[in-house]
Amino acid sequence: MKTETPENFKDAKIARRSFLRYAGAGAASVGLLAVASCHKDHPINFNRGIDIGSGDTGILNYAYALEQLEAAFYIQVINTPYSGMTDNEKAMLTDIRDHEICHREFFKAALGAKAIPSLTVDFSKINFSDRASVLGAAKAFEDTGVNAYDGAAYLIQSAEYLTLAGKIVSVEARHAAYIRNLLKLGDYAGNDVVDTNGLNTSLTIAQVLPIANTYLSTKVNASNYNYVA
Repeated sequence: MKTETPENFKDAKIARRSFLRYAGAGAASVGLLAVASCHKDHPINFNRGIDIGSGDTGILNYAYALEQLEAAFYIQVINTPYSGMTDNEKAMLTDIRDHEICHREFFKAALGAKAIPSLTVDFSKINFSDRASVLGAAKAFEDTGVNAYDGAAYLIQSAEYLTLAGKIVSVEARHAAYIRNLLKLGDYAGNDVVDTNGLNTSLTIAQVLPIANTYLSTKVNASNYNYVA
């Protein structure tokens, strides 16, 4: 299953003008910065999978890989609804799908020629007809996604990139809270993700990518951040 097809984006009913409104003016400026700074190096090592690269480009590619994974997951969830999915659940999960596609497309545009390729996912471990299986996977994806942004934020050098990442992770945290509450009422900010100081937990790149690679046929590496699959 590929994460990137015109049909996927069309199905989400996100018009170009809606995407630009969502991303804000920063999307255009970030995209211009990425294109202006392009060089011949490409973050792919064919012997070890796809490498995200280094610097801000590496962090954006890291986020892009995770957003590809999440977008593909929610596209599948909506395309094959689990048994007993309520109208409200379908509406909310469709909104999350659309957000994730926006995030995916934002990073792709921002990175330009420096973007890693579209990834091939492997969701064979998920039973998409079973509510518990789907929501359990969604919880894992969302919690890990928020932890990933929090764990990598300090590596971002550009203030503009950092601001945009903060806006995206805020939306991801809203997703995580909703999914957790569907599984267990009142668990939107459980002590497994929020510490005693009221701060969200975080994970390093080397901790997150092995989890992500479990659901990717195309493996992602981060040799500049101490992780190679």
